[in-house]
Amino acid sequence: MAVFIFIAVVVILLVVLFFGLYPVFGGKPGEQTLARMKRSPHYSNGKFENVLPSEMSMSLRENLGLLLEFARGNKLASPEKELAVIPLHPQSFKDKAAGQAKVTWFGHSALLLELDGKRLLLDPMLGRAPSPIPWIGGKRFSASLPIEIEELPAIDAVLLSHDHYDHLDYGSIKRLKDKVGRFFVPLGVAAHLERWGVAPDRIEEFHWWEETVWEGIHMACTPARHFSGRGLTGRNGTLWCSWVLHGREARIFFSGDSGYGPHFRQIGDQYGPFDLTLMECGQYDKRWAAIHMMPEESVQAHLDVKGDVMIPIHWGAFRLAMHDWRDPAERALKKARELGAKLATPRIGEPVPIGTGTYPSDEWWRS
Repeated sequence: MAVFIFIAVVVILLVVLFFGLYPVFGGKPGEQTLARMKRSPHYSNGKFENVLPSEMSMSLRENLGLLLEFARGNKLASPEKELAVIPLHPQSFKDKAAGQAKVTWFGHSALLLELDGKRLLLDPMLGRAPSPIPWIGGKRFSASLPIEIEELPAIDAVLLSHDHYDHLDYGSIKRLKDKVGRFFVPLGVAAHLERWGVAPDRIEEFHWWEETVWEGIHMACTPARHFSGRGLTGRNGTLWCSWVLHGREARIFFSGDSGYGPHFRQIGDQYGPFDLTLMECGQYDKRWAAIHMMPEESVQAHLDVKGDVMIPIHWGAFRLAMHDWRDPAERALKKARELGAKLATPRIGEPVPIGTGTYPSDEWWRS
């Protein structure tokens, strides 16, 4: 018995050391940030809370059933062959047309936004797998990215919506950090970046409805209906958000991850209309509908914020739910046609001009 107790203690100590020392799990907010958190009406007992109840509560039986579903798999949850991407050449960044904003989707929720002469990366998860241990997580649907991080030009700013692995990637930040000017993040997320070597004076943290003007671009951190966390503990210890960007060239809304709710209409009333919305549309399931929208809700949210053109994001890169990989695009397209909404469907790596009245609509996922 003593041997078993000793082994159990050693295992527990190793687990504690692993979670404490492994940098991928990130850092913990400092005293000044904690003081800001505690002043928030949405922070209680060490955790942030959604405006609406948004628990993803499942019974033990349901959790076991979910694990069994993932183990069995769905052969249509991933493409039969690796997805092709459109390469981005470094030279193309030297030929920016004056006065023309554009966005390039890298798959999932990673985007490169060129606005008012600035380059911004949104949720730049550019790694192989959305997991703390990359060789364990499922691999990316495409064999390569449109451009490697080392080939990217200087990035003026990175915006993050929350700290989940499929949005905030340790390896990507480590490779990007020396070419990024500023990081704009929700409350608490700065601690992760600081642990990974980003200087604190290059990071700005925001709560919902807080605004700033950076390089002439009006930015607002707006609500989302989701959750946060990178380890076994600390769930909801950092904030999650969406972002509003108003530039001279275009007005953009980036949803981050979110369940559907009245916050979209509030954002539209306060900051709309938008030339383009980048709207979460994937990795959903009725069991966690409170924190991830169904595609039909994504289209409705686009209309709620008073968007003109919508690009569905949060799909096309990883398998994080059991639905068919094509399902987000198919369902969003059907709903958009039903409601008369404009849906852009770029391929990974395809630059999309914003506000020109023309946008890609090829149903490439069917080929």
